[in-house]
Amino acid sequence: MLDVLQNRSGQADAFRADVVSGLAQQQKTLPSRWLYDDRGSELFELITGLDEYYPTRTETAILNTRAPEIARFCGERAILLEYGAGAGIKTQILITALASPRLYVPIDIAGDFLNQTVTRFRRRFPNLLTKSIVADFTAEFELPMWIPDGHTGLRIAFFPGSTIGNLDAAEVAAFLKRMRRHVGEYGRAIIGVDMRKDLSILIPAYDDAAGVTAQFNLNLLRRINRELAGNFAPELFRHEARWNEQESAIEMHLVSTVKQTASVSGHRFAFEAGESIHTESSRKYDPEGFAAMALQNGWRVGHRWTDQAGLFSVFGLE
Repeated sequence: MLDVLQNRSGQADAFRADVVSGLAQQQKTLPSRWLYDDRGSELFELITGLDEYYPTRTETAILNTRAPEIARFCGERAILLEYGAGAGIKTQILITALASPRLYVPIDIAGDFLNQTVTRFRRRFPNLLTKSIVADFTAEFELPMWIPDGHTGLRIAFFPGSTIGNLDAAEVAAFLKRMRRHVGEYGRAIIGVDMRKDLSILIPAYDDAAGVTAQFNLNLLRRINRELAGNFAPELFRHEARWNEQESAIEMHLVSTVKQTASVSGHRFAFEAGESIHTESSRKYDPEGFAAMALQNGWRVGHRWTDQAGLFSVFGLE
């Protein structure tokens, strides 16, 4: 059974508020968390298998190669809390390596997709208690009382996939502090972080030749139409990936191809041809910068595991 912390009506209200507020800004923007409805989550899983999208296979290779070391870092009878769990594919690598893990708690905003993940994990790891939480991990929430306090095994926060790059500086600070509170005084964290690199690698990773990332981005307009009585014409928008040097980030935009007007829940928004909606930023870090940011928010780097080319890093925080 799902432990629902944020009910459907609450999510709908938050979605509506974010869309109406974001589209009213001079640079129209929508929070990236709303990309991940069930269809968005499915499309993102397809993206992770694309040739251009290096982060998933690189991080997976790191986890496969260094799993014994990461498991020792986590200790015996670990209580694994995964933020933004999605399908939990990489989590299986870690759980297989852990010594007698006590509990797995996937946390995600897409409830139906999360339910499928829980079902699969219970089949794959029948001796591991798996119980999920439906919540927006970017917002404040408290863990339920049924999660052990960590005295019989460390609470380990697991945040793979370089999703931390989707958060701005204030959001990262809030998230790291929230995660620190969730795991307790002696808890630890395993976080996947994408490193800065040449744009010839970065841009195609967010604008693939097959157009899957474009469909993932455009799905947000379809979700607005379906859930918020919107009348967007997705065919009149195109996906674009841009590099923002100041933010050290790849940005995803939905660019209007014509002058047009769209409505959402009774609110009307005008678009000039070429005007965009900024839907996601994916920030890239260097090791020193990430370590400094972690230290400012209650953590220190205990270990860093990386690939030979230095494309991606998995940090172990204490």
